[in-house]
Amino acid sequence: MPEKRGILVVGGGTAGWLTAAYLARFFEGRIAITLLESPEIGIIGVGEGAFPTIRSTLKFLGIDETHFIRAASATFKQGIRFNDWLHAPEPGGARHHYLHPFEAPFYTEGASLVPYWLLQDPATRPPFAEAVTIQNRVAEAQRAPKRPGEGDYAGPLNYAYHFDAARLAQVIEARAVELGVRHLRGRLTDAELDADGGIARIHTAEHGALEADLYIDCSGFRAELIGKALGSPFKSVKHQLFTDRALACKIPYDRPDAPIASFTIATAHEAGWTWDIGLEGARGIGCVYSSAHMDDDRAAEILRAYVGHDDYQARIIPFEPGYREAQWVKNCVAVGLSGGFLEPLESTGVVLIEAAVGMIAELYPHNGPADAPAKRFNQLIAARYENIISFLKLHYCLSRREEPFWRDNADPASIPEALRALLDQWRYRPPSRFDFILDLESFAFFNYQYILYGMEFRTDLSSGRGDFPNVEAAEKLFARIRTFSERATADLPTHRALIREINAGA
Repeated sequence: MPEKRGILVVGGGTAGWLTAAYLARFFEGRIAITLLESPEIGIIGVGEGAFPTIRSTLKFLGIDETHFIRAASATFKQGIRFNDWLHAPEPGGARHHYLHPFEAPFYTEGASLVPYWLLQDPATRPPFAEAVTIQNRVAEAQRAPKRPGEGDYAGPLNYAYHFDAARLAQVIEARAVELGVRHLRGRLTDAELDADGGIARIHTAEHGALEADLYIDCSGFRAELIGKALGSPFKSVKHQLFTDRALACKIPYDRPDAPIASFTIATAHEAGWTWDIGLEGARGIGCVYSSAHMDDDRAAEILRAYVGHDDYQARIIPFEPGYREAQWVKNCVAVGLSGGFLEPLESTGVVLIEAAVGMIAELYPHNGPADAPAKRFNQLIAARYENIISFLKLHYCLSRREEPFWRDNADPASIPEALRALLDQWRYRPPSRFDFILDLESFAFFNYQYILYGMEFRTDLSSGRGDFPNVEAAEKLFARIRTFSERATADLPTHRALIREINAGA
């Protein structure tokens, strides 16, 4: 009988505990899993968001949704509202905004409403997300995506969560231990390599030497194993994604019954954007900016102006957008910040953790060399990073703002070649599912549609108007969506009311 394999996860936080818990649940005891967590390293915990995939992940782990919401100070997230990205606020007070909802545009019998919306008069048609989904109106009305008593991780509308990252890690840690993960608190002092250049063992101050078949580096930006020990190079994408710093804080609500936004609010400023995340008892707010276009003092001014006072403590979080093209080297694989980070926009940090750990679980060999899947894993994860870079860049490069940061983002030289090619095609047709290979994507084609048409990108179908003859039927569907939107807004509870009811039984 072959000896039982072992996996050692180095680092806690969301990446470490999610990795350990997921693998423990997937392998069901066939592989011994240990997590080494340094007691000296904390988690920022200012408020974080996720993508709807997190629901499947938490359900797979066997975590009760109500318990998760209570323990992680979580709220529901139905998308992202973008303020002032198309143009800066005008002197008369005119401001532009649009919603990127999580619900897919309404389709019927394989037919899309998108061409019919594109052929409507731009001066009178409703915003794209409002026209093709009921979620726009529901979210804008600060309604919840579900009713009390509806099943775990289910509801009439698609959703994710906002949560306190430190508390989320604690929730997943408890579940990981239940699933059999061995938890060690200790400080990594050295990683010893073997004759082939892989990791032979790691050394700790508290537990001596620790050995495993596979080492998973969840040590964050420090990248203790994949970077320092194995020297996997980091590929910067700062020439495409310019933001590299965030100034973050947490502030209480003005009153206990203050409405909770049902989406992340992303408000553009002269050299980046500000996030505003509504948790149960506070708002997490952060000013994301490019240090090449704005200094720290100016960022502090923008954050203070957004918050409306200076009674808070803010923390600067520097980062460099980029990733390691080789994230699985020999018997070590990076998950989370040790493998790469792009920027906070669209909550891709947690999405990439989920993607990586899912691939590790599926690709890890039951016997034989631990690095057998490395080439395939690296191809898949690098492609996913590159596609996310294009998706994030799409948010910036369509802006008409005049500040240097935004003009630099509109420079074709800063736009990935693959995105430039798609933008050229999308001038004559909307994004299609055939533009993307599903297993390499974190975002579907309709996510691109929400950003494109929220930013007033023009797809000209006028010469092919005759190809879309079902105008009357489309108009009826648009009217039904409006009716359903009004009904859902009336029927669903307010976001605050649902969170209060969930937490009442805590």
